[in-house]
Amino acid sequence: MNMRHRPLSTKRFGFVEWFRRGEYERTEEIIPGLLAAETAYLRTHLSWAEYLAPGGQEWFDWLLPKLGQHFDLLPCIHYTPPSLSRSGRSSGAPKVLKDYADFVDHVLDRYGRHFRHVELWNEPNNLLDWDWRDDGDFKLFCEMVGGAAYWAKHRGWKPVLGGPCPFDPYWLNLMGERGVLNVVSAVGFHGFPGTWDSEASTWGGWDLHLGEMRSILDRYNEDAEIWVTETGYSTWRNDEIEQVRRFTRALSVPADRMYWYGWRDVPADVPVQEGLWFDPRHYHLGAVDANNEPKLLARLLMEGGVQRLEDVAALAKPSLSHKAAPIVVVGGSGFIGCNVADNLLSEGEDVIILDNLSRAGVDQNLSWLKERHGDHVHPLLADVRDLRSIEPAFQDAKAVFHFAAQTAVTTSLAYPLDDFETNARGTINVLEAVRSAGRDAAVVFASTNKVYGGLEDMEMMALDDRYVPADETIREHGVNEDRKLDFCTPYGCSKGVADQYVLDYGKSYGLRTAVLRMSCVYGPRQFGTEDQGWVAHFMIRALKGEPVSVYGDGKQVRDILHVSDAVAAYRRVLEEIDKVKGRAFNLGGGPLNSVSVQIVLREIERLTGRRLDVTYDDWRAGDQLFFVADTRSLHRAVGWDVQVRWRNGLRDLQDWLLEHRLGHAQLSQPRRVRA
Repeated sequence: MNMRHRPLSTKRFGFVEWFRRGEYERTEEIIPGLLAAETAYLRTHLSWAEYLAPGGQEWFDWLLPKLGQHFDLLPCIHYTPPSLSRSGRSSGAPKVLKDYADFVDHVLDRYGRHFRHVELWNEPNNLLDWDWRDDGDFKLFCEMVGGAAYWAKHRGWKPVLGGPCPFDPYWLNLMGERGVLNVVSAVGFHGFPGTWDSEASTWGGWDLHLGEMRSILDRYNEDAEIWVTETGYSTWRNDEIEQVRRFTRALSVPADRMYWYGWRDVPADVPVQEGLWFDPRHYHLGAVDANNEPKLLARLLMEGGVQRLEDVAALAKPSLSHKAAPIVVVGGSGFIGCNVADNLLSEGEDVIILDNLSRAGVDQNLSWLKERHGDHVHPLLADVRDLRSIEPAFQDAKAVFHFAAQTAVTTSLAYPLDDFETNARGTINVLEAVRSAGRDAAVVFASTNKVYGGLEDMEMMALDDRYVPADETIREHGVNEDRKLDFCTPYGCSKGVADQYVLDYGKSYGLRTAVLRMSCVYGPRQFGTEDQGWVAHFMIRALKGEPVSVYGDGKQVRDILHVSDAVAAYRRVLEEIDKVKGRAFNLGGGPLNSVSVQIVLREIERLTGRRLDVTYDDWRAGDQLFFVADTRSLHRAVGWDVQVRWRNGLRDLQDWLLEHRLGHAQLSQPRRVRA
């Protein structure tokens, strides 16, 4: 089969997933994701040692039929029962070599209807899998595996020789000289370029190693196929886009099959072969994390298969700029970031879009920018948590807008470490990258009103449809920047830490920095959820005729701000950075755009002509009964004022959603937002 010339999008692929005995629930959780990702092949292990342990047979009686009904299954039969091993270890040769062939024969009898191929051992040059110290010339291995392969082939199955790791052409040639290659249908190859230090000095590239492999196979068995039975990339540095690139590259190599290792991250409390947390890279090789949350690779595969990977990878193709000083928008594929980037690009600026595409749908924003502005858009797909990968973006930057963040309070409560890494460490990484570039680039940071905490000390009055402060000044003007910082919830803490670091880098290192503490921003190009972008989320649910869930009683008040006004504020702060550096400003719709959730829902009902089905849940941690930003300081400093009133802004959002998100064009021409 000529794999080299087949279109990438037509190629089938597989995953490797080792299931531990008794993991019934985990197996059931994993299968739907694998199917959604259009997985054709699945490689898993059938441990001889585990099979003979208490409960082992019952486990494999359940597992192999379960997997075989969904996938082209490849069981890897390995690990000698210690009681039968010459060394007393599962990596040792059995005392009676034929016992392995007998076990393979038993497996074929019991489970053979669930698969066509059977893999014989795994990584024989890895001491953890095969103790070659007691088999220096591999005679025992050749006799054991050769006999089992001969018998499996005689019975009508196709044996696969387990791949060495790292690849060793001398070992493979020895398998040919000993006759093993004559009796197998395929030979496995293992390679993890970019992940393991042990491969760094031996890795010569896919074409070199697979070319060596093909030339050896042609000498002994030209019909034998090459299967990449293990390859992968660890996202331990959070470089998920690189995992996508490595997967795409592995799928294009001249091999007949590719199995990616693996589907799901190893849980943090589970020891790998070398021991618990022997190397953190072991714990981040999955396409989904240990909580079954998709990383970028899994999400793209589930959204549109290999074609989706290719489309997103194409967004990051480099383009040359005629300018030496671009503006970097960190999180530039997100809602506010892409609107700021569009505004800059429309005025002729070159913009570097630094984004990890972690939120579903944001790659559509990047595609939109590329379509509108072509080679003036310079995507750098990387994660702010990985300092080394983002540093190149800032080398020639004249200014930086930093929007990248984990934005949901609920997510921060569930995963506080991840929240900290993105919001706090990610921001320090951006600041350090700017500082090390040494170009005096201005940095404008998107903070949040959550740095003021829950405002529990603010005396409130409950009206029929809203809460209002008892303090007349706050009621008239909103909360100003003199308000004491009071971080609460992991999200508030991580964003608050970032807020303060941005200001301190101005004091400690002389960077020209400013902070905007935002209220609720809404508008076109927003992919709203319950946790972030609630205005758009409610509108989308209403337009689809779906129910809406409100946390609390709906009387909480926010000063919602149209994104066009937010963009104008960020632009004005950058233009006046030398005047406002070192300062933080509140940014929101102000008193004129202060509305309760109940009022917004009523207006959405009026605009859509549909009565909403609304349910109410408990209050969430850190929810403020009232937050309206006092924006007078921002006005005095840079001359910024709100232009879009909230009812007109909601109408604009509805029009955009109907035309671009929901497939029901309402307007023939884009409508201007009315102030």
